Amino acid sequence: MTDLNSLNNIGSAGDTQLLPSDPDALLVRKLIENRPDSESVATFKPGPGICRLNLKFDIQELQLALNECLAKQSYQGNMQDQGFAALPLTQRPGQTEWTENDLSGRYWIRGDDRYVEEPRENLVPEIKFSEFNPAFKGTYFEHVHDELTKRFPIGRTRVLSKGQYNCNSWHRDPEPRVHIPVITNPGSLFVVNHHVTHLPADGSVYFTDTRGYHTALNGGDTQRVHIVAALAYDQVTD
Repeated sequence: MTDLNSLNNIGSAGDTQLLPSDPDALLVRKLIENRPDSESVATFKPGPGICRLNLKFDIQELQLALNECLAKQSYQGNMQDQGFAALPLTQRPGQTEWTENDLSGRYWIRGDDRYVEEPRENLVPEIKFSEFNPAFKGTYFEHVHDELTKRFPIGRTRVLSKGQYNCNSWHRDPEPRVHIPVITNPGSLFVVNHHVTHLPADGSVYFTDTRGYHTALNGGDTQRVHIVAALAYDQVTD
């Protein structure tokens, strides 16, 4: 029978008894000397392809506007069963219906083990989505749109909802975006190429260079909702 002291000896010295000079054993032993940081991951950390802008909005007004808008119109899109849905805040002048392509749009993806990049859906001319959705006029979201358009050429602006334990595809878009978190949780993360961070819902506005590969994921227990506005500069076409 193995006693407790024998088990303790295996746990503390087993790695050196097996292969004392193995470089991987030595490396792992060194790596586990310090525990990873588990606090800063619940905050924003800027990095390549993502930064926080100076512009800021009132988070309580943003959340109130979300409730107002959803009382007037439900989320749209055929991916709601997959935990992803959109509420269009801008439109082509006079537009009354949105196609699935309007709600999603062109992106590129390496979707399988071939590692071959392929385009999906059609390119959306962002600059044509210049009119704020009349259904939501008078809400705080209209103020947000006005402030954004003072500073940038703004295309499609959507409220994007993501259910709990849910992830987008790993893809790239034709243009960069700005994100304004409205509802979030510490498990909601944004990844651009090799950088990952949390975007707190405190009224901040974040530039995300979604021309790089990126994804959004919600690993928390609650819904995640962002306003996402396309920056209608010259679009990537390949």
